[in-house]
Formats: sequence, structure tokens, C-alpha cells
Amino acid sequence: MLIQTALSTPLLLSSHSAHRLNPLLFTKRRHSISLSRSWGLALLHPRRSFSVAASENGASSSPELPKSFEFSSEERIYSWWESQGYFKPNFDRGSDPFVISMPPPNVTGSLHMGHAIFVTLEDIMIRYHRMKGRPTLWVPGADHAGIATQLVVEKMLASEGIKRTDLSRDEFTERVWEWKEKYGGTITNQIKRLGASCDWTRQRFTLDEQLSRAVIEAFVRLHEKGLIYKGSYLVNWSPNLQTAVSDLEVEYTEEPGSLFYIKYRVAGGSRNEFLTIATTRPETLFGDVAVAVHPEDDRYAKYIGRMAIVPMTYGRQVPIISDRNVDKDFGTGVLKISPGHDHNDYLLARKLGLPILNVMNKDATLNEVAGLYCGLDRFEARKKLWSELEETGLAVKKEPHTLRVPRSQRGGEIIEPLVSKQWFLTMETMAEKALHVVEKGELKILPERFEKIYNHWLSNIKDWCISRQLWWGHRIPVWYIAGKDSEDDYIVARNADEALAKAHEKYGKDVEIYQDPDVLDTWFSSSLWPFSTLGWPDISAEDFKRFYPTTMMETGHDILFFWVARMVMMGIEFTGTVPFSYVYLHGLIRDSQGRKMSKTLGNVIDPLDTIKEFGTDALRFTLALGTAGQDLNLSMERLTANKAFTNKLWNAGKFVLQNLPSQTDISAWEAVLAYKFDRVETVLQLPLPECWVVSKLHILIDVVTASYDKFFFGDVGRETYNFFWSDFADWYIEASKARLYHSGGDSVASVAQAVLLYVFENILQLLHPFMPFVTEELWQALPNRKEALIVSCWPQTSLPQDADSIKKFENFQALTRAIRNARAEYSVEPAKRISASVVGSEEVVQYISNEAEVLALLSKLDLGNTHFTNSAPGTILSFVGHLFEFFWDVELISFLVDVTSDSSENANQSVHLVASEGLEAYLPLADMVDISAEVERLSKRLSKMQQEYDGLAARLNSPKFVEKAPEDVVRGVREKAAEAEEKITLTKNRLEFLKSSALVSK
Repeated sequence: MLIQTALSTPLLLSSHSAHRLNPLLFTKRRHSISLSRSWGLALLHPRRSFSVAASENGASSSPELPKSFEFSSEERIYSWWESQGYFKPNFDRGSDPFVISMPPPNVTGSLHMGHAIFVTLEDIMIRYHRMKGRPTLWVPGADHAGIATQLVVEKMLASEGIKRTDLSRDEFTERVWEWKEKYGGTITNQIKRLGASCDWTRQRFTLDEQLSRAVIEAFVRLHEKGLIYKGSYLVNWSPNLQTAVSDLEVEYTEEPGSLFYIKYRVAGGSRNEFLTIATTRPETLFGDVAVAVHPEDDRYAKYIGRMAIVPMTYGRQVPIISDRNVDKDFGTGVLKISPGHDHNDYLLARKLGLPILNVMNKDATLNEVAGLYCGLDRFEARKKLWSELEETGLAVKKEPHTLRVPRSQRGGEIIEPLVSKQWFLTMETMAEKALHVVEKGELKILPERFEKIYNHWLSNIKDWCISRQLWWGHRIPVWYIAGKDSEDDYIVARNADEALAKAHEKYGKDVEIYQDPDVLDTWFSSSLWPFSTLGWPDISAEDFKRFYPTTMMETGHDILFFWVARMVMMGIEFTGTVPFSYVYLHGLIRDSQGRKMSKTLGNVIDPLDTIKEFGTDALRFTLALGTAGQDLNLSMERLTANKAFTNKLWNAGKFVLQNLPSQTDISAWEAVLAYKFDRVETVLQLPLPECWVVSKLHILIDVVTASYDKFFFGDVGRETYNFFWSDFADWYIEASKARLYHSGGDSVASVAQAVLLYVFENILQLLHPFMPFVTEELWQALPNRKEALIVSCWPQTSLPQDADSIKKFENFQALTRAIRNARAEYSVEPAKRISASVVGSEEVVQYISNEAEVLALLSKLDLGNTHFTNSAPGTILSFVGHLFEFFWDVELISFLVDVTSDSSENANQSVHLVASEGLEAYLPLADMVDISAEVERLSKRLSKMQQEYDGLAARLNSPKFVEKAPEDVVRGVREKAAEAEEKITLTKNRLEFLKSSALVSK
């Protein structure tokens, strides 16, 4: 019998596979969708034939697919995409471009999960909008990474026995460029490995000639507006690198240290009159300019307005002042003010007009202000100073204290707050404009909660230190007059020739000039990235006119201020418009325990190693399922589950391919292609399973498209995953076998073939932005592909949906599940077919019986002994009347048991299943279970249950336990006892039923 073939082991994984029980390790979430009986009629987009069809360019592969998707083919597919020019913007189908500027990774970088998530999310956006017909441009590039690159090259030179200072600036810069040409492309190739469909013909580097011109132009214009100035201010100083560093390049770590308590004598007072201060950095006391106490601290009120003597300074006196910022509860409640070496002290000194003393050289040794300690390293000076304070009786005590230590992100050394002459950019006016664009909705930040952080930062903005004391980077376009001592007298120009001409005009023909040795902060050049990469300051450049302003800026939430806000301010300043419409912020990738990945913890997951083991698609799918702005815990379990998803997709593709007509069978293909699923009449005429799955697909397309448009990528992934695995693979593919293996031949099979092909190709299109490689490979294997999946048209929305068929098939599913559950409960052998009587109203019986073969296939029923009727079979002899709810060998089963009698047999015991309201089934017990064996099994179980219950009851009958045990413990035991008692009662009832069945049978 043909139906026996259909009942054989299915090709695809069953719904009870290990990975199915824990899909993707995320919470399932379904949209509630209301369907009406009126459907919109819409025509599918006709597929556009490109000048060179995909199949003619080596993309197509044989339908004889390998056992599983081979990850080694990913690079082949990527090279083919790139060779066909698919990554370039195409204006043939639309004129509204979708543009992203890639956050430029450091040229020194190597791929990590932070890169992997931004590449994944941005590529999803680009691929989606490309398929929607918009011209898409994703501009790739790399940042010259001033400090990081200089460090790498200095280490390389050190291995050759060369110091940077042994070379001239030009010689050193030349060596850096050589290094960049040799190693700088590593990160680019690794990003390609992730499937990034960037337009690599437009790749940019922040030190490219055109981008360098933009940086110089920006500096000159800002200076001409009076927004750039030079001044001495407190900055983060890196002693080893000998440069100022940005706040972003400082990492704070908690480390063990000491809190030093020191006496400051009160001038003019007795030997017993002194203030004790507590400090973690006693070596900075040489820079003290005041001692501060809280104005309401009664301990020190009498000293306010007097003078204190700074220890070890030969009697230098500083005022004792009051300020509400002093923490009365920290240390002794007395604060030493060292504005040259503490950011908070610096702000306080500026507010109060106190002098600023710097006691440290740029190499972190103490200078002449420190007197006899001059020339000592800061940490050596600390030890010596404390020793001498102890000798002089000014040391009170030293106690352990956990310090929050600022370290250089690049070199790892402790950063020193230091007053230094630097170039600054006034930010207040630009910040005000950047606030307005968000307020007016011209710029949307996703998720919206980050708007508060954005607003807070810009409302409390400080001037930006834009200079760095490095040799690698954009040289500051400022020239000084040789022989003049004053550096305040300078010339700003776009190049040396212009600077010399200005100098001649101002100082005469004989003057010589030299350029400022500093370079600009790397963030300065990257703040121009969205428009400098498109040709600015040449506003007539074709790319600038076509693609600016850009559409999206996607990056990590940790650089919202340091990069995103600065791009917004610079974009408005130089182009008059916000540089992008949306900002999408992703979170950090953490390990499975939620910890930040670090080499110290040994929990770093390498994307390239992950790709080798799980494939790029599984990695991308896993990363994309996170929620915008929230950190994502990455685990091997997630990756394993999504690798299984890739395999499931692959197996589904193999099944579809194996069951399509031969490409030479023209008539069969005409029958398949005759189905037009964009037409209401076609959908309504489909058999129930086909109408259901097509309607569900059309709902999915609408939901997923809306989620893509809202940038809800996690929802896209979950919805598509659930439909593919639960609806298509677990239900429709299995149901389709009743058509494909039917004795009716091709005429019956064609509807299933048409639906299988239609649904599967739409699934591939919906998943392509997430999983580009496996979907493209499967797409190319399908027959009649006229174009690559990457440039195919996005599925049309608002296609016909039949809500009535969805409801009917849900009833069909409920019946199938009930029968499957009953089989599992009674441990029926998987291959054994059983009889059944299906009972329902005339309408229900009609549509269920129409799919009798599908029901028999999915429920393992004996089709010849499956009956459909409007009334229960036979006369009810007795009614057990219990709802069994047990955790048996497979899962939780809920069903009713009736004892019935068939009119043709004296006593035929049946299991009565209530699938849904108005739909029931009766399964002959004799078909399913060996009653004697089941009685024996349940008797043993009952005995074990009784033992457990007796133990619980004994505890509850003990006065000592009830009176002395915690209330929640007693309550828990009572609940367990009640539950055990209920299970015992149900098991006894079931045993009585089975024993009576055995007696009747005898």
C-alpha cells in the first residue's frame, strides 16, 4: 500500500529532536493577528531578468545537494557576489537610497565579536533594503587608530633594536605606512568572511588623501569661526606614550591600594592643632593650593579662613576653605585641593579662582616644584615621601583601600591627570543644535531610552581636547614663526605653501615657519566620516549629492557620545543637516554567564573559530536575535541550536528538490506554475493544509516586513524561525507526503509541489538578510532561478489569507496532537497503525475527513479502519469521568477515558479524546496497549507513589516538624502531599478501569 511508504521515517528531524525542545534558547513570542474573510487582491512583482542570469555565471549548483551545507562554500559564494557587482548601489528599481557608513575598525584590529555584531546587523539592513529595490550603499573603511598603530609599530621597531626617537618623524611615518600596507588589510578580509555586502570599490581610510583634505578643511573652518583655541587645561596624560588621551581611551579598574592619613598643621596654632587629610596619592601634595572642609562640619568650623602648612614644603601655607562638595564621611572629612592632578579639584579651583600647580613632568617624574623629590618617578616619590612623613611625625596611618585606577586602554599604564597646553574645540553651540534635531524628530535613536543619555551628555558638554602628541595621524594645520618664543602667535592654513604666503604677508619675506608637531585626535577625523567618505568638502561630488545625508548609523551604545554625537554636531556644522536619520545601538556581546569577554578570564569567543565550527549563518542568526541596546550572552548552546536550524533548512531544501518534477517534464511544471498564490481564488481553492500554510506564510510576510521596517530584527528571526520549523517543516512538509506519495500520480502531487516550492522560496527570501550563504546556495539549487537571491525582489505584502482555513487546520492539528499524545501515553510502537473513530459536527467531519490520508499519515492511523461520524460509536456502558494529568514517559497528557461498546462487538474498550470543542476521537484500547503489561507497570508506579506519600504524611503527622520547621517548609510538604494524593487517586482509577477492561475482554 502506498500509504505505508508515506508512513515510513521522515527525511527531516522530528518535532521531538533535542534541538527542537530548546530552539535558539530564546522566549517564543507570537503576534496576535486578526483575520477577516475579505482578502486583498495583489499581483506578485514580476521577476526582473538581469543582463546576465545567475545560472549563466556559475552560481547554480546541481539539485543533488550534499548531505549538509558545506561552510567552505561560503567564500566561493561571497566572491561570486562581489564579482557580479551586487554590492554596488543599483538605481534600476528605485531612486531612494539606503546608506550606511560602516564604523571604521582600527587598521590594527583583528576580528572580535564586537565587529561581528555590527557587521551582522548592518548587513541585514543592507540586504533587506537591496531586495526591497532601494539603491543600497554600505561604505566600508578603516581608522588609522593613532595611538594603537603607533604602539604596534614602536614595538616592531623595538624588536629590531630601534627607538622611535632614533628616526626622524618622516622616517617613522614611512615605516608606519609600510606596516599598514602589509598588515592593515587583515580586518577587511575578516569582515568579508562574515558576509558583509559592502561596496568595497568605495572603501575608505581616514588618512586617505581626500579624507585628510576634509579634516584640514574642518579644522580651518572651525578656527575661522573662533571655535578652536589653544590653552593649558587638565587632560588625561599617558606618560609612556607622551600624549593626551580621550576619556574613551581610559579604562578604570578596581585594584588594591592604600589610603594615607597625613597631618597638616594649622598655621599659628599649637602643635596639637592640625587637620588630618586622607589621600590615595600623597606625592601630589606638593601641588596643593588649599585644604577644604564641609561648611556644616562642626569638627572644623573654627579653622575655616585660617591657613594650613603643606607638609615637606618648607612651610608653604594654603588657605583652609569650605565647600559643599566635600564628602564629610570620606576619610577624615578634610580634602586637599591639588587642581593640577585631579579632575574634580581642577573644576573646583577654576570655580573659586585658586591657582593651579603642576608638580609632574610629562614622563611622570616630579618636577622642581617638588623640591628635593624632583626627578623621582611618581611611585618612587610616594614611597620616599611616606617614609619621611613617618620620620617627622606627620604620618598618622596607612590602611588598605580599594582604588579605582585609570589605565590606558592601549598601553595599560596608569593615566596621570596633568595640566598641558592643548588644542580645544568649543562644543556648546554645536551641542545645542544636536539636541534640537533629536527633539524635533529629525534624528531617531533606537532604542529610544538612549535619548536621555544623549541629551544628558550634550547638555553637560565640555570643550573637546582635539590634540595628541603623536607622530601618526593628521598633523594639526598650524604653523609658528621660527625664532619667536610665543606659540600664541601662529598661522592656520590648509597647507604649508598657504601658511608661508600668510607669514610673508604678515612678517615679511625673510621669515621661516615650522608646523605644530601635534596631530589631531582620531575621533576628530572619524566625526566627519559620514560625509568625508562621500566627497566632502566637494559638495558637487556625485556620491555626496546622491547619498548624503545617509540613512542609518549603527554602532555600540558605548560610543553614543564619543562618536555618534560628535558626528551629529559636525554634520550639522559643515553640511547644514543631520548626517543620518537613524541611530541603531547594539549592546555588548558577553559570555554565557553574562561576563564581559576578556583574555584574563579566558572567555573570549573568536568569530573566525566560531565560523569554522558552526558556519557564518549560525553565528549571524545568533547575534541578530538580541534586542537593540541590550547586551547579549553568547553561548555554545545557542550556536549549536542555530547550526541545527541551518541543517534543518538544508534538509528542507533537499526534500523540496527531491520532490519537484523533473525539469524535462514540461507538463508537470506547467501544472505547478499554474498556481498563482497572489490571487484570492487560487488560495481559496487549495486543499486545507495547503490553504493553511500559504495563508500563514502571507501573514508571516506582513509581520516580518513590518518588523524589518521597524528594525526589530529579533522579532524577524523568531517569527521566521517558528514558521519554518513549526509550521512548514513539522507540519506541512509531513502533510505534503500524503500528496507526493499518493497513488493518484502527478495531478494530486502538483498542488503540494507548487506549495512546497512557493513557501520554501519565500522562506529563503525572508531569511536571506540573516543567513545569506545557505539561503543563496539553496536558492541557486532551485529550478528556474533567473537571478541571484541577493538581488531578488522582496516578497509582496498584503497577499490573500484565509482565516477560516487557519482555524480549521488548527482543529486538525489539535486532533493529530491528541492522537499522538495518546499513542505516546500508551507507548504504542511508532510504526504501528491503529484504528480510530473521529466524531464531530457535520461541517467538522466534512473537512477533517477530506484530509483523511493526511490525518492517517501524521497520526499513524490505519486508514481502512478510520471512521468519521456525527455520533459516538456504540452505547456507553460506563463513564470513568476523570481527567488524567500525569507526567508519563513522554510529556504531559490530558485526556478523558470512556468505556464504550461497539454494536458489532460485545465489549470494545476505547480511549476517548477531546481534541477541541466539537471534535473528538475514540481509539480502541486493544489497538494501543497490552492491558496486562500496563496494569503491572501502573501497579509498580502506584506502590512507589504510595511510599512517597506515606513519607510526606509521616512528616506532617509529627508535631515536632509542624511546630518547629519554618512555615514555608511545612507549606511545601503539604502541597507535595496533596499533589501525591491526587496522583494516587487518578492512578487507582486508571488501574480499576484497565482491570475491568481485562475482565470484560476475558
